[in-house]
Amino acid sequence: MISAFWATRGGRRRSIRDTTILHMRVWPQDIDLNWHMNNGRYFSVADIGRFDWWIRTGIWRKAMKCGWRPVAGDVGARFSRSLQPLQRYELRTRLLGWDEKWMFALHEFAAGDQVYTTLVVRYVFVSKMRPRPTPAQVLKLVGVEQPAPALPEWVQLWTQAQDRLAADRRAARAAQHVE
Repeated sequence: MISAFWATRGGRRRSIRDTTILHMRVWPQDIDLNWHMNNGRYFSVADIGRFDWWIRTGIWRKAMKCGWRPVAGDVGARFSRSLQPLQRYELRTRLLGWDEKWMFALHEFAAGDQVYTTLVVRYVFVSKMRPRPTPAQVLKLVGVEQPAPALPEWVQLWTQAQDRLAADRRAARAAQHVE
């Protein structure tokens, strides 16, 4: 995380529509018992990609000044191929879009033209003050006032499934308290 922060200092500012790319390598601490990159490690590396994207777009500094912090809500992953020990790869991060509550980031772990793993993360910015800032308020900090682009259908279906899971869990907890 620290190296990502230092790497972005003085770099060219990016638009929220840009894809940021980090050049990475699978290190021994990233390996699991199957001798490939551990599935949990992809999530940690994706955090670094979002951090890099937030810094490069200018959102990080301005949101921090407002007391707003990004928090992941849900993550979905598609593992297509395994990254091998010491293999070089690119982490490509971009904003897919946003709705009234969530911002959606896409992470691709790729080597050359081959995408090995794809992660989608929906996240919110939180604050000690209520209500929490909306994605539109966060994006306005960097001069973006355009309406949200249409999310891909698969993201819409995935987010509906996540909302349903959350609602089912709330209902189960409420039923336990009634008994």
